[in-house]
Amino acid sequence: MTVVARRSQIWFSATRPRTLPAAVAPVLVGSALAWQQGKFDLAAASLCLAFAVLVQIGTNFANDYFDFIKGADTAARVGPQRAVAAGLVTPATMKRAMGLTFAAAFLTGLGLIAWGGPWLIAVGVASILGGLAYTGGPFPLGYNGLGDVFVFLFFGLVAVGVTFFVQAGRVTADVLLAAIPLGLLAANILVVNNYRDMETDAVAGKRTLVVRFGRGFARGQFALSLMIALVVPLVFLARGHRSTCLLPLAIAPVAWRHFARLRDSKTPSELIALLGDTGKLLAIYAVLFSAGAVFERVG
Repeated sequence: MTVVARRSQIWFSATRPRTLPAAVAPVLVGSALAWQQGKFDLAAASLCLAFAVLVQIGTNFANDYFDFIKGADTAARVGPQRAVAAGLVTPATMKRAMGLTFAAAFLTGLGLIAWGGPWLIAVGVASILGGLAYTGGPFPLGYNGLGDVFVFLFFGLVAVGVTFFVQAGRVTADVLLAAIPLGLLAANILVVNNYRDMETDAVAGKRTLVVRFGRGFARGQFALSLMIALVVPLVFLARGHRSTCLLPLAIAPVAWRHFARLRDSKTPSELIALLGDTGKLLAIYAVLFSAGAVFERVG
């Protein structure tokens, strides 16, 4: 493998691709709902997607940097290799990459002002500051049990709501309802990650919900999020939508298997595999939900 290929592989891994469905899924659903209303705008949707992915990658770079600085990523860590902790990237280089990625996200987000107005600057800045504050700053969210709340809000309500708003010019009750399962399933990615790292996080003073309340609580949170995600399509049906809104229910057997895998896991490798599959489940749910919204209009 050439040096260039090796460096590219290191940086690709540092983006933590297993987490990227959390950025793509809400934009897909928000855009599908806009299309359902006859308001879809490809340019606005593309800018939303680019912004969301860049913020996610910037946050992952920030986590790589700050977790190393704070001592959460050490040789005792059982999860996937982290670039800074493994000595593959220097802390200074990762810090620069983090800054450049967030700057690119901010510049990308400025393009959305033409659709949503200057108030979107505040949303963009809040998203970026949230990504930094997840593991950095004087009160890191991820170290104080608020990481799940951050993910639910920004990768659910904010991402779906803003994506729809910049295309349709408003936010409806259906949009907010659709955002709930997206935020919860994105937070489940974090649950699996923190479930795996419970012992090393506790030693590092990283007080995630799993560390605070134990793995039993985490299993309950994971299961409840899956159940709510499966109930939301039924609520859409009750609100008068066509039966195509029930397409996401197809994930029910896989969702049950995911819970069983979390409950029965014995090794870090099992949880690493589940982490990737949890991201895939979010992506599949988003695709099915979006397809249901599109088919409803077509029909």
